[in-house]
Amino acid sequence: MYIDMHTHIFPDALARRAIENLERIADEGSGREGSLKACTDGTYNGLIDSMKRCGIDASLILPVMTKPSQFDTVNRYAAEINGKNGIYSFGGMHPDCENVEEKLDFIKSLGLKGIKLHPDYQRCAVDDERYLKIVRHCLKLGLYVTFHAGYDIGYPEPMYCRPDVFRSAYMSLLQEFEEEKHPHIILAHLGGVTTAEKTMKYLCGLPIYLDLAFTFGVMREEDIAEIIRLHGAQKILFASDSPWSDQGRSRVGLEALPISAEEKELISHKNAEKILGVVHSVCEAAR
Repeated sequence: MYIDMHTHIFPDALARRAIENLERIADEGSGREGSLKACTDGTYNGLIDSMKRCGIDASLILPVMTKPSQFDTVNRYAAEINGKNGIYSFGGMHPDCENVEEKLDFIKSLGLKGIKLHPDYQRCAVDDERYLKIVRHCLKLGLYVTFHAGYDIGYPEPMYCRPDVFRSAYMSLLQEFEEEKHPHIILAHLGGVTTAEKTMKYLCGLPIYLDLAFTFGVMREEDIAEIIRLHGAQKILFASDSPWSDQGRSRVGLEALPISAEEKELISHKNAEKILGVVHSVCEAAR
């Protein structure tokens, strides 16, 4: 049973152009041609096909808003596809949105379980007061918040979400809201694919989830396993970052880790079921 907690899609009419543009940005950011290649065509049906091919039971879409004007379109589409055909979706939010609390209330009313924030694409540091305001209200509402964390190949400098900065900025919020609950903040890419040592030092043990998106084949297997050991498998989420990393490769990567079967079960689907409010049988029926 596998639930992929970090995927992306684009509207059919825009998908090809979006994929080409993001591949170009990655090449420019890395200074290396062909540095990032999509594994699907970036569409809804492309993700469905990938799930069938790779044995993925459900996938969570994380929409990234790059400007405030996208709010209605992004979130209404997220609500439209949420819970159908094994596809779930968080909502989107931008730090420059007005009436933040009202907008988050609206996302909650749509039945969406959380939001995605991308400090690099939104050019906003993780400790910015605008993000802190958003996260505080999300925690108040019980919404989950997934942050892109660490290095982004398209925008290598500055790093807008570093492990040490996150810990410093969010420690008081974590203590205020999370002491008696399971985590509601998710840091993608195990806190940053190039920051394993800092993840171990600053993030492991905090009441947050870490996801595995874009880590297999990029991070050292021993570092991934050590972060899981230090942080606890109950706070790790299986994720691929499709279309930017193949779902099948991510599944094989998790299966190969030197951790217990019980830990793999938590990571592959049990933790995700708690977040999405679904159970194994529901996901199986959606396949």
